[in-house]
Amino acid sequence: MTSTNEIRRSFLDYFGKAGHAVRPSAPLVPYSDPTLMFVNAGMVPFKNMFTGLETPPAPTATSSQKCVRAGGKHNDLDNVGYTARHHTFFEMLGNFSFGDYFKEQAILHAWTLLTREWGLPADKLTATVYHTDDEAFDLWRKIAGLPEERIIRIPTSDNFWSMGDTGPCGPCSEIFYDHGDHIPGGPPGSPDEDGDRFIEIWNLVFMQFEQAADGSRTDLPKPSIDTGMGLERIAAVMQGVHDNYDTDTFRALVAASESLTGVAAQGEQRASHRVIADHLRSTSFLMADGVLPSNEGRGYVLRRIMRRAMRHAHLLGAKDPLMHRLVPSLVAEMGQAYPELQRGQALIEEVLEREETQFRRTLEKGLGLLDEATGTMGGGDSLDGETAFRLYDTYGFPYDLTEDALRARGIGVDKAGFDAAMARQKAAARAAWKGSGQAADSEVWFDLAEREGGTEFTGYAATEGEGRVVALVRDGSEVQQASAGESVVVLTNQTPFYGESGGQTGDVGAISNNEGLRLSVSDTSKPLGRLHAHHATVEAGTIRVGDTVRLVVDVERRDRIRANHSATHLVHAALRGRLGSHVTQKGSLVAEERLRFDFSHPKPLSAEDIAAIEAEVNAEIRANEQVVTRLMSPDDAVEAGALALFGEKYGEEVRVLSMGRKGTQADGAERTYSVELCGGTHVRATGDIGLFRIVSESAVSSGVRRIEALTGEAARQWLVGREEALKAVAGTIKASPDEVEARVAALVEERKRLERELAEARRALALGGGGGAAGAPAEETVAGVSFSGQVYDGLDAKELRGLLDEAKKRIGSGVAAAVAVNDGRAAIAVAVTDDLTGRFDAVALVRAGVEALGGKGGGGRADMAQGGGPEAGKAAEAVAAVKAAMETVAA
Repeated sequence: MTSTNEIRRSFLDYFGKAGHAVRPSAPLVPYSDPTLMFVNAGMVPFKNMFTGLETPPAPTATSSQKCVRAGGKHNDLDNVGYTARHHTFFEMLGNFSFGDYFKEQAILHAWTLLTREWGLPADKLTATVYHTDDEAFDLWRKIAGLPEERIIRIPTSDNFWSMGDTGPCGPCSEIFYDHGDHIPGGPPGSPDEDGDRFIEIWNLVFMQFEQAADGSRTDLPKPSIDTGMGLERIAAVMQGVHDNYDTDTFRALVAASESLTGVAAQGEQRASHRVIADHLRSTSFLMADGVLPSNEGRGYVLRRIMRRAMRHAHLLGAKDPLMHRLVPSLVAEMGQAYPELQRGQALIEEVLEREETQFRRTLEKGLGLLDEATGTMGGGDSLDGETAFRLYDTYGFPYDLTEDALRARGIGVDKAGFDAAMARQKAAARAAWKGSGQAADSEVWFDLAEREGGTEFTGYAATEGEGRVVALVRDGSEVQQASAGESVVVLTNQTPFYGESGGQTGDVGAISNNEGLRLSVSDTSKPLGRLHAHHATVEAGTIRVGDTVRLVVDVERRDRIRANHSATHLVHAALRGRLGSHVTQKGSLVAEERLRFDFSHPKPLSAEDIAAIEAEVNAEIRANEQVVTRLMSPDDAVEAGALALFGEKYGEEVRVLSMGRKGTQADGAERTYSVELCGGTHVRATGDIGLFRIVSESAVSSGVRRIEALTGEAARQWLVGREEALKAVAGTIKASPDEVEARVAALVEERKRLERELAEARRALALGGGGGAAGAPAEETVAGVSFSGQVYDGLDAKELRGLLDEAKKRIGSGVAAAVAVNDGRAAIAVAVTDDLTGRFDAVALVRAGVEALGGKGGGGRADMAQGGGPEAGKAAEAVAAVKAAMETVAA
């Protein structure tokens, strides 16, 4: 028997030896095709190469492409487990020619591989062609020697492929395998073609024409080939079974499910085991490619697949969560071909266990309430929509689960009533939102969120991709288009642009298409927390609602933001480790050029604290540990030690970021260095941060401190700037950089010595009545007492008190005033000998002098006071004002 893994390898080896570039499977999320939820065919990753939007890396290629069909028009979910060939996840083997070979070589390759390489009996194979494709009909006769009755002309669209209403298209040739007359069914094109006897195993698409909007077709200048063969179907053929679920991969997964549940895959339980095996594959591969369960978009489809499998585990009687325990079996079967399964195994197991634990609680509570509500009902009855909505709204019991649970009893559900209750809730939410203080012109975002749902954010895994324009907004109103020179807010169904939230600034970049459209995105915001709004200016062309556009994030800027954001997590952990667990985040700013982190702490950080925190963060950066993302409920995340970020509002699931080395933390717990709840974008490994440097630490408010820091190249440039400044200082003082500290200290001491000597010289000069005084020393009688008044040019104000002490000694009893004029300002001091403080108050006298100098106030004691003012030219008037005040007191 040939295993599925061997068949996949054999196919790729055959076409690789035939000159085809062997391409790895693209991720299941089609970032380059906004019309698809998931990659659902082997040619999807090559779509732009077939249309000419991208240049193929090689003229021919081959791949085994992962595919999922579980949403939209390609939705096989409800049939999975009950038929032989329906799957949510499958692999598509394909070979592709981008203008290289055409029909003859494609048919030759197919026939050679099937009959010569794999040894399938030719008499079991039948080919179909489009009814007007005589060329393909003749080639099948020539190459395969098939009789005419086994080359069937099909006039329907089943044998004519097109990419859309316009664009590349062409006839198909399908190859069918006859499983034998013991199975009901007839050949393709016959009345019994829907039976299971003749099974399509390979479809050869001949891209031959270009279809115009009016339906006319012209020959393509370079006709191409796109083929697709379901690996599960060909494995069934080559392993001698009719049912895909009897192939080796599925048998192994079903056996693991049987072993863990203790229930044989027989009778009614057979379908449940098959559902579990199929859905295990789709959910695991989706999570390995970055999709995590949520309530919208791709995450919602993933959760729906998960819950369908978990419901069947419940039906099998599994008492504990089952799905996560099956992951090792899947990795053993498919991990070698798809190493992303091995890399993501821990995350996949953790998410499955958490989801199933949560779902089991919901299921138990919901089924109990459902039994109460329908206890008296019988077949043909219907559960009212209000009750179904209450189950959904209050207990999280999904509508489709209610339907599924009641179907076996023949009880329906009033869908119209459910929808009406849902509409009333939305109306109430809108009314509450209007009264919340939001700007009136922001109501457009509520309308859009209700109509379009949330924007699918693809930016955790990608920095570019395609999106469909679902709305354009200008001045708070929707518009249908915007042209060159106009500013507009662009909303797409999916985007790699991060919308500003959680302290992280929004992305910038470009929006374009291949028809000359070009927009510059200056910011991305996140209205209502669900929509990603691109604030853009149209630089060329016209953008219209419904356009498919290319969205490209400024990657270098995003990388700097990522580094700064991850650094805030590390600095938070370092602060708590150094200062204590009372430290909590009080706000942050994560921009491209810097980061700012506010935290609770009652006093400034010492230089030693800052140095230790900086060193610790840089040690984690150098360790270069991978950053791990998990999805958990907020309660489970906090219980596991994750720190919630300031100001964030969390839904049912949160992203938990773990980074740094594992070890014993400050609280004695064994865990990763930093574990936080965060929805932002981050580095893949701590080493991507490069370097961390704290540039300032300051107070924000009482009990809140702020650190500002730089990372990566910005930190390096900051250090380079400081080094250049040091070199410049060294050059000025004629010393080497290593000698600067000692040299500057010596210069400071020298300056202090010179300042002291200068002050002493000025004081001696003033006391001696030299040329430093603006007027001759004056001793006179004012208000019946001795008075000494003097103005000094160039004297420091702090010398005034010493001069007045000398004056008081000289006059014995009386009042002394002195004014120092320096750098355009004047300072005045007044002294009163102790015997006269009962008559004259130095404070009152000095204030008279200050007022004359154009100043206000002045203070001191009754025996000595000082003040100053800006009008240095009125120094003599200040002395006169003191004397006048004395006269007033005496009078």
